[in-house]
Amino acid sequence: QVTLVESGGGLVQTGGSLRLSCATSGLTFRNYAMAWFRQAPGKELEFVAGISRDGRKIGYAASVKGRSTIARDNAKLTVYLQVNSLKPEDTAVYSCAARSTSDGDYSTKTNTYNYWGQGTQVTVSS
Repeated sequence: QVTLVESGGGLVQTGGSLRLSCATSGLTFRNYAMAWFRQAPGKELEFVAGISRDGRKIGYAASVKGRSTIARDNAKLTVYLQVNSLKPEDTAVYSCAARSTSDGDYSTKTNTYNYWGQGTQVTVSS
């Protein structure tokens, strides 16, 4: 059974930082590209950041680029997302996703991912 479990969310003030973690089990982690998505109340699920299975390709949404870092630890089967300079508009449920494809690359499209976590709530107060 494949599981992805996010942690690290919470309530933070504007300008603060959070480090989200996504611990996986039941899959060969090194074979999967990983990504973070988020969904704010009343809005669609949106891509935040992605990392290829070998860690060489990384991408960010424009809304978080320059203040976020995605990283993976294949030994710990975990992917991380550090977000700095948090804004109220970053408030959302953040979910990680795993994708297995021949090219090993991440995607910004939600329907290309095989597995999803339940999500962790991030609330940024103004």
